[in-house]
Amino acid sequence: MSLLISTEEAEFPYIKEQTGATAGNLSVQIDKLSAAGYIKVEKTFKGKKPCTTCRITPIGLKAFEEYVEALKSYLEINSK
Repeated sequence: MSLLISTEEAEFPYIKEQTGATAGNLSVQIDKLSAAGYIKVEKTFKGKKPCTTCRITPIGLKAFEEYVEALKSYLEINSK
């Protein structure tokens, strides 16, 4: 999610490279995020090769922002 916030969209190989995830693990995570409505997945072809592109949705952005705020709150509580 944090990777997609900093880009308008990202292709599967780029996400895989940046996260260090395996293809199988990344596919599962993309499916879960897509099912939750957090990302939009577009499957096309570049020539004869499949191309999966992901972009964060407004719902996903809001959920991520709430997650970050919750983490900040948690860290403030536990740093005292």
